[in-house]
Amino acid sequence: MSKTSPLAVWSLILGILSLLCLSIFAAIPAVICGHKALNRIKNSSGTLEGNGLAIGGLITGYFGIVMAIFCIPMLAAIAIPNFVKARDTSMQNACINNLRQIYAAKQEWALENSKPADATPTENDLTPYLQNHQMPHCPAGGIYTIGVVTNPPTCSIPNHVLSLSE
Repeated sequence: MSKTSPLAVWSLILGILSLLCLSIFAAIPAVICGHKALNRIKNSSGTLEGNGLAIGGLITGYFGIVMAIFCIPMLAAIAIPNFVKARDTSMQNACINNLRQIYAAKQEWALENSKPADATPTENDLTPYLQNHQMPHCPAGGIYTIGVVTNPPTCSIPNHVLSLSE
C-alpha cells in the first residue's frame, strides 16, 4: 500500500502560499520540497505517491519566484515616485503654511507699531508674533525673504509660493 509523500504536500502548500502572500519566502522552499519529493517518489519503488502534488508545488513555487523577481520591482518603480511626490507636496504645503505665519506676523507687527505699508521688518521684529517665538524654516531647505509689509514673504524654492487670494 502506497502513501502520499509529505514533502509533495508541503511543496503544494508552500507554492500556494507563495502566490497568496508570502512571495519568495515560501516559493523557494516549495521548489526545494517539490524536487526532493519527486526524487523520493521516483526512488520509492511505488511505496510513495504524490507526483501531481509535487509538480503542482514546483509550478506554483517557480511562478512565485518569477512574480517576486519581476512584479515586486515593477511595483516599487510605480510606488517610489509617488512617495517622492507625496513627500515634496507635504514639504511644499508646510512651507506655504510657514509663509502664511510670517505674513500674519508682518501684518500684526505693522499694526501694533504703526508702520507704513512699505516698511520691511527684520526677523527679530517678527519673532514675538510667531509660534514659539522662532522664525520658521522651510522643510525643503529653502531660504525665506520677509519683504515689505504689503507683499507676501517668499521662499527660494520655486513652487513654494504664498498666494494671498487663497
